[in-house]
Amino acid sequence: MNAWRPLLVLLAAALLLAALVQRLETTGPAAAPNAALSAVMGADDTAGFTRALAPRQFRFPADHGAHPDFRSEWWYFTGNLAAPDGRHFGYQLTLFRFALGAGKPVTGSAWRTRDVYMAHFAITDTAAGEFKSFERYARGAAGIAGADVVDGATEAVGIWLDDWRLDFDGQAWRIVADETGYALALTLRPERPLVLQGQDGLSQKSAAPGNASYYYSMTRLASSGTLTTPAGSFSVTGRSWLDREWSTSALSRDQIGWDWFALQLDDGSDLMFYRIRRADGGADPVSAGTLVEAGGRITRLALDDVRLRPGASWTSPDSGASYPVDWRLAIPGTDTHLTLRARLPQQEHALSFNYWEGAVSVSGRHRGKPITGAGYVELTGY
Repeated sequence: MNAWRPLLVLLAAALLLAALVQRLETTGPAAAPNAALSAVMGADDTAGFTRALAPRQFRFPADHGAHPDFRSEWWYFTGNLAAPDGRHFGYQLTLFRFALGAGKPVTGSAWRTRDVYMAHFAITDTAAGEFKSFERYARGAAGIAGADVVDGATEAVGIWLDDWRLDFDGQAWRIVADETGYALALTLRPERPLVLQGQDGLSQKSAAPGNASYYYSMTRLASSGTLTTPAGSFSVTGRSWLDREWSTSALSRDQIGWDWFALQLDDGSDLMFYRIRRADGGADPVSAGTLVEAGGRITRLALDDVRLRPGASWTSPDSGASYPVDWRLAIPGTDTHLTLRARLPQQEHALSFNYWEGAVSVSGRHRGKPITGAGYVELTGY
């Protein structure tokens, strides 16, 4: 499957909603015609959109909100949590925006919009051996979904799809989701400054100019709140990670997927690395990452700085895809040698598109000292 994180999921939103957008402009929310796959997959015209061509000046908190000049963007929260008795949970809550066309829509209907939104919500209950994921779509109109500065005085930011919400008040995030017996309500407070990925926030995704995103991360968010499953409601604490990107251009045709790692080590270090895989079996040279040390020092990582070796795999009964669920990750230059193990093997999203995203445990050593930790891994294109 030709898949990469933003295109994989955001084109799915356009696939199911492109025709719906046109119908709702005149008939309201009841009509839902089927969209044609070929129409969406052929929609690669970037005319009228801004492209990520050079580093930019970031402005916060405004950059936590929407960037309508770009075709797509996403707000990607993952985290590892524990109840007071040590019971482990993982979670993912992600919202995506995809523009069907450049420019503002012609007014005349409350349902008229050029943006569609998609959201994924997942909970891993390690003790119960259960992984549940959910998906929603909506149009960016009539208050159903959106991303905006919601308080001009404080520049508070809100991103929402129905009652799934991501809200930032300038000091902390409040994220909530609730779906058929599974719910999440967390407050996330940054423990360190955000990190601009790539070249001052410009993250190149292939060799072609403009095939890039603006990308920053909040790598260590102290998290507390309530998590609910059919087994009950749990008071939880832990740490979360926010990945935030916006872009216009797709990856190149020879890139078939990627492996993304976000790891929080117990000595206070954080590590992000993504490996973009090519159709010929190799890794694309633009693969990159960042190591943030406990004291705040940042080391930029290129493909040659990192050694990745997959271990045991799990085959999905839904998609038939086989995913590595154990990894060895080494950074020889910092004497970092880590073993990553999936909390559960069956953390595949069997939604509009199939991909694996799940909680992992971390053990090994960093700068020569024993280390443990936790993180999330995303695998696409398998």
